[in-house]
Amino acid sequence: MITTPTILLVEPTFYDVSYSINPWMDPASWARDPRGMHRNATRAFESLHAALQQAGFTVEAAPGAPGLPDMVFPANAAVVLDGRAVLARFRYPQRRGEEVPFEQIFENLRQRGLLDEVTTLPEGCYQEGAGDCIWDAGRGHFWAGFGPRSSRVAADAMSAHFDREVVALELATEQSYHLDVCFCPLSGGEVLYYPPAFTEASLRDLRARVPAHLRIEATEDDLRHFSVNAVNLHDQVVMTRTTPHLRAELGGRGYHLREVDLSPFMLSGGGAYCMTLRLDRSSGVTAAAGAAAAA
Repeated sequence: MITTPTILLVEPTFYDVSYSINPWMDPASWARDPRGMHRNATRAFESLHAALQQAGFTVEAAPGAPGLPDMVFPANAAVVLDGRAVLARFRYPQRRGEEVPFEQIFENLRQRGLLDEVTTLPEGCYQEGAGDCIWDAGRGHFWAGFGPRSSRVAADAMSAHFDREVVALELATEQSYHLDVCFCPLSGGEVLYYPPAFTEASLRDLRARVPAHLRIEATEDDLRHFSVNAVNLHDQVVMTRTTPHLRAELGGRGYHLREVDLSPFMLSGGGAYCMTLRLDRSSGVTAAAGAAAAA
């Protein structure tokens, strides 16, 4: 397995917005100028690629496939920890076609030595990758969203496979259809989250595990900007162009923001985290984050 910070991207060659399976998707806006939109998406992808490298990541770029525009969101493709990848099973038929090409991509990564193992979930167990199963390095467990896309039983399957605790959080709105839209653990132990996205029971569990001084509550404006959907490495945060609220909040905590215009991908309901997949995540708890989380 690899140990240097490494991110998987999928090239936007076949990206478009031609259907709607979440409230953010806007095929009508795309259809007004598909060529111009695609040019903008290509530029946005290149800007994200550069920002990730500047933040300290090695970037692996894989090809997409015709007719599968949402392959550009590889966060949904798999959960990866300690060199082991568990491939996603998608709930909506529009995305199920991604499963075979992603399996080929991950098998190629395994053959190259970037992964040690690639496995699949049982049929009928919907689990949409790291978008709904987010590793919290400081606390040494996963947070798993369920409801709109992933099944509750998928959290148990992930716990059994990785032999790690999985804290299941029920999502309460269609806007926050994946956990990564509304929830982001940070390297300093903080958790950035949008409270209305969760059921009351899930909020109680989250707040019991994360002390108040480490909870950063996002606003509706932050959510609309897809700013919670961010990529964090040490003190670097790669995200969509964000709000004054989060610039001040995260900057005040010592984070350096690398903002990218990802509006072409926001038309499909995705931001920086959706467009990436960490391949190097390790179950080793970092000392700084662990101490912050316990404080």
